[in-house]
Amino acid sequence: MDLLEKIKILQNHLNARNFKKVIEGSKILLNKVPNNDYLLNITGMAYQGLSQHDNSIKCFNQALKYSPNNLAAMNNLANSLKAIGKLEESKDLYENILKINPNYINAYNNFANLKTLVNDYDGAIQLYKKAYSIIEKMDNVPNSTVTGILFSLAAAYQSANKIEETQEIVMKILSIDPSHVGAHKLTGSLIKYSNDNEESMKHIKEMEEVDKQINDQDLLKKVDISYALGKSYEDLKNYEKAFHYLSKANQLKFDKKGSNLEAEKKAIRNIIKIFEGIDLKNSNIEPQEKKIIFILGMPRSGTTLTEQIVASHNEVYGAGELIYLQQVLKKNFVNDSKYEKQRIIDFQNLSKNIIFQEYLNYFNLYNFKEKIITDKAPQNFRLIGFIKLFFPNSKVLHCFRNPKDNCLSLYKNTFASDMMNWTNKQEDIAEYYNLYSEIMSFWKDKIPEFIHDVEYEKLVENKEEEIKKILKFCDLDWDEKCLSPEKNSKTPIKTVSIAQARQPIYKTSLNNSNNFDKYLGNMYNILKQNID
Repeated sequence: MDLLEKIKILQNHLNARNFKKVIEGSKILLNKVPNNDYLLNITGMAYQGLSQHDNSIKCFNQALKYSPNNLAAMNNLANSLKAIGKLEESKDLYENILKINPNYINAYNNFANLKTLVNDYDGAIQLYKKAYSIIEKMDNVPNSTVTGILFSLAAAYQSANKIEETQEIVMKILSIDPSHVGAHKLTGSLIKYSNDNEESMKHIKEMEEVDKQINDQDLLKKVDISYALGKSYEDLKNYEKAFHYLSKANQLKFDKKGSNLEAEKKAIRNIIKIFEGIDLKNSNIEPQEKKIIFILGMPRSGTTLTEQIVASHNEVYGAGELIYLQQVLKKNFVNDSKYEKQRIIDFQNLSKNIIFQEYLNYFNLYNFKEKIITDKAPQNFRLIGFIKLFFPNSKVLHCFRNPKDNCLSLYKNTFASDMMNWTNKQEDIAEYYNLYSEIMSFWKDKIPEFIHDVEYEKLVENKEEEIKKILKFCDLDWDEKCLSPEKNSKTPIKTVSIAQARQPIYKTSLNNSNNFDKYLGNMYNILKQNID
């Protein structure tokens, strides 16, 4: 078998997401042809698929050493740099690619994705539109390429609260591919299904037909259409059928991806053990000019709504759900997948706030003037000790809600990150909730005055009173705009909460779990300690 045939086999493995086989096979071939930039590029892509970005960057850089104008390797390098937070380097590469080849579609798409990361949705929309205008002039472009660009454009419009434009693009996608699952799911998030609404009932039938046509091996499509159908039948108050589809979606994901609950248990208990011996009230670090409002709690606990309220204030910039804190802490304190207690103490005793400065560097590509920033990463609840040490003038808003409603909401939604694989099984969701409760009790015992609780039920029942408490805790003057967070278009929404957060504050989700009581016994039994 010659080299080209062997490379073709590796490419097939890459397409099938058999990343380890690609890496193993490439290593053998690269011993014979170490300067083959094509091989180095697909090896880097395999490492990307495994989220091993340091290794992927080495491969792409090596490919570019042998072939400086390999645009595929350059584009992939930019993607990996973007993944690890090196946003400026990533931006420079995309711009360089488009100088060399102004028609390189992938660079437009990936550059637009970078723009969405830094909340430049106008810039992202222009890039997606440019990519689509180029594709329109090309012959024999696969429908999947066309609809891929259009779907990214639709998602950007939705995040920027441009609903009419979103619907227009979704209709265009479905005219090209009536079975496009993403477009159907997005449509479902924009409408309220009702027996009195013929269009909505027609859409359910269309989705059921799509569901029948999807090959069982096409996991992601099967999962997404099942979640969408679950949502539609819940709107119709057909909870039995809704649960059928939700259960199906979660089981499919669990069978494919398993659960990372044990890893999460280890990580959370490791943090508790480390901070038991650290004095969180002792720090030499001076407060900084910029102030961060960390909005955290269980995912689906009201963090998006809370951010939209706070970011409606004229002194606040809503940055959205960020991974920057985790990245800075991992870089400085993690060794062999664990935080090092002594390094934390060493940094605690420095006068120079390295952690804050590295965190702030991530905002270099953002365009805002406010001195107060929101960081709405729910699972930062694990990192409150770090926030207290290295962000001394920050504020922590802890969002929580009825545990049963919270856990049901997790079960009803799909999450892209593998770090959320504990959400695909009832028992795991409940166990994770108990872990969350354990570490939050730990933080509150150590630094109770540093954390302000935002109870979802109180917030929607008495919004003005509760919003005043939030603003007072954050040292913000009253701003009437905070009462109408649905009108806040300056803060894009990128999470699964997007449809709900674009509505006026409502009460219909309170005690929603009662509708599914008979299906969620396993979850509720484990949650019992938090319900009583």
